[in-house]
Amino acid sequence: MLAVFHKQFAHPPQELNSPAADAANIPSGRPDSFSATFGGGAALACVGPCGRSSSTHQRLFCCFDEIYCMFVGSLHNLSSLIRQYGLSGKSTNEALLVIEAYRTLRDRGPYPADQVVKDLSGSFAFVVYDNKAGTVFAALSSDGRVPLYWGIAADGSVVICDDRDIIKGSCSKSYAPFPTGCMFHSEFGLKSFEHPMNRMKAMPRVDSEGVMCGANFKVDTYSKVNSMPRVGSAANWTAWDNSL
Repeated sequence: MLAVFHKQFAHPPQELNSPAADAANIPSGRPDSFSATFGGGAALACVGPCGRSSSTHQRLFCCFDEIYCMFVGSLHNLSSLIRQYGLSGKSTNEALLVIEAYRTLRDRGPYPADQVVKDLSGSFAFVVYDNKAGTVFAALSSDGRVPLYWGIAADGSVVICDDRDIIKGSCSKSYAPFPTGCMFHSEFGLKSFEHPMNRMKAMPRVDSEGVMCGANFKVDTYSKVNSMPRVGSAANWTAWDNSL
């Protein structure tokens, strides 16, 4: 999968931008892909399997109510989540389930976003684009079995992709693996859904040539998020702390 968002839609950590980055081109498309573009500078493409590691994971591209989701991988508890979200009797796959979970967070809160994503059991990566709100929501499972990368292109656009060659060609040195067990929202930033009360810490990353690249991000076990205490699940994700 490939997602490209103009910098006005997504605000990634500044540490992703490498001072040694060269100009690079964002790929315009592949013969084995399905793509959609939106006014204002957002584009999604579900790219067909192009490598041995990615060909084992299912790829889904779904849309409902102007919310678009690209999903790679699978959920072990899809059936129970379908019942939980009241989708029984409907033809629902993982991507549509994620869209419903996102709509629940957006419209029917209060729910803690980290708990909603943590309830997804399986190996997965997804990117959600809300065309009405102009927001981006992405997450990667904690097991690391599905690859996902993110970076910043020469024009400042944010690129999210599960293919390392594509992300490297698009972002030059300004890219890094998306951190496992984490989620990113364009307004609220990067956060661990496994350790939601801890901040994320940027770790400098150097390539084999000794050149500084986009940073890796790890949970900072010694730094806590300053936020209001939760009472049960009564925490709206609009209070998501975006400081790192």
